[in-house]
Amino acid sequence: MTMMTENQNNTEQSESTSFAQKCSSVMNDAVSIAVLVLITVFPLIFHNSYYDILETKYRCYRFCVIALLITLPFLVLGMVSIDLKKFQGRHTDIFLSRLHPKNWKKTFCAVDAAVLFFWAAVVISTLQSDYLYEAFWGNEGRFSGLMMLTLYVASFLLVFHFWKFNGAFLELFLGVGMLMSVFGITDYFRMDILHFRKSGDAVTAMASYTSTIGNINTYTAFVGIFVGLSVTLFALEKKPLKQIWYYLCMVVSFAAILTGRSDNAYLSIAAVFILLPFLLFTSREGIKRYLIIAATFFTVIQFVAVVNERFADAVLALDHAFGIIADFSRNFWLAPFLWVTVLVFWIYDKKFREKPKSFKKLKFSLVHMWGAFILLLLVTACFVFVDVNLLGHAERYGSLSSYLLFNDSWGSSRGYIWRRSLWMYNRMPFLHKLFGCGPDTFGCLVSKTIIFETNSYLGSYLDNAHNNFLQYLVTLGIVGLTAYLAFLGTVFARLFKNRDKSPYIPAILLAAACYVLQSVINIDVLIVTPFLWLLLAMGMAACKSQRKYCHGVIEKVADGK
Repeated sequence: MTMMTENQNNTEQSESTSFAQKCSSVMNDAVSIAVLVLITVFPLIFHNSYYDILETKYRCYRFCVIALLITLPFLVLGMVSIDLKKFQGRHTDIFLSRLHPKNWKKTFCAVDAAVLFFWAAVVISTLQSDYLYEAFWGNEGRFSGLMMLTLYVASFLLVFHFWKFNGAFLELFLGVGMLMSVFGITDYFRMDILHFRKSGDAVTAMASYTSTIGNINTYTAFVGIFVGLSVTLFALEKKPLKQIWYYLCMVVSFAAILTGRSDNAYLSIAAVFILLPFLLFTSREGIKRYLIIAATFFTVIQFVAVVNERFADAVLALDHAFGIIADFSRNFWLAPFLWVTVLVFWIYDKKFREKPKSFKKLKFSLVHMWGAFILLLLVTACFVFVDVNLLGHAERYGSLSSYLLFNDSWGSSRGYIWRRSLWMYNRMPFLHKLFGCGPDTFGCLVSKTIIFETNSYLGSYLDNAHNNFLQYLVTLGIVGLTAYLAFLGTVFARLFKNRDKSPYIPAILLAAACYVLQSVINIDVLIVTPFLWLLLAMGMAACKSQRKYCHGVIEKVADGK
């Protein structure tokens, strides 16, 4: 009798476990479909060339996330109904108990608290805004009002908590990134294979639009994400075939971001070369990969520069800063020098591979030395800024002075926009200083205060601060900006802590860092910003995995190299 009871209990427990797994699988499949659409259809979709590209992307993203939000409750109700009939609601009771405040520490993490804090700040900002309707829809800006920000938060939480990470989705995203980069590169060569440019004056007017993204600033923000992913995955991959795939992605991404002709590309590239050593300089293999990446980048620069000179009539001109970098690389034979360095280091690594202990003692100091070097660069940058802007010695820096001298015309008038944005913020009532004028109502505030001045100075309507953090300060207030920084900080900390679990996690971390750094001189627009939220959610989902994955560099560190 006792044995029969035990067998019956085991059977019931097995059925219960199987049901729980099926429920999890159903939720995962629903979220997977949404993620699949967001990484394939959303970046490529368009309707009428660039004329309604923002509206088209907006409708696509909104439909996808809302459809998921509608579908999941019906799936939950169906599973609850089955649970009540077969298991007397056992699983439902367990799930509801996790939502009890006393269990929040076990159920939610710091990232959940931060993202909900951000959403609460957005809600309060909207409710206290003088432009309630516009703050909700964002229709006077770039459709990034409460509605869109709520969808960002909802999609983040759903992917984070109900999706089982699958690296194939990121591989597919790389494939889409390759396709979009090829579109951008061919646009640089005036090929217009998508036939977006009509005859007449529109050809000239559309020179600043490219690929299936639109404005070149937005395009290079997307390509910066692609650069971060491909470079990091190449740096960490061990399998030869995947190395080749990632290297090809990296080369195309470098070419795409260079031919994108936008200033924000510098910051994405800087993020890659500044942050990678903190991951790679713990092994000889990591140093070798970093040298290969640097040599490849300057080789691509040289190639693009040569093409730009020999086929000047067939391409769009590179901007001045990349011209300076290309001239520097050419004059100092930088690309050949780096390839020779790669060869020398490869020989050194092969010769001393049997002596791992010598490097084991050195690996920490290399990272520390790099950190000290970056700190020195920051101090030097501060000195140069003071020397140029406060001491008036701009002439010392030659052609670089136009980038170093901060005035109203700096950065295509970003200096003026930032100065007037801070002026508007300082004149706000105390409550608005806390919670801003309402999400994506920057243009409404400009219309109420400095519309005639901005139209006279800029010759166009101003609806964004062209600095994402300054934009959030004005529209969401100091509370909203703090919440956003807390969200990014907690996610980045979680990704960095779990960087050893999978090479995809540090790749996502660096891709997000590329986006965040370039947003200092760019705007958040729903054509690209959803990728930041989606990648961060995918990274958080990957962190839930308990299985350690020793990728190339980490494995060598574990071996003492």
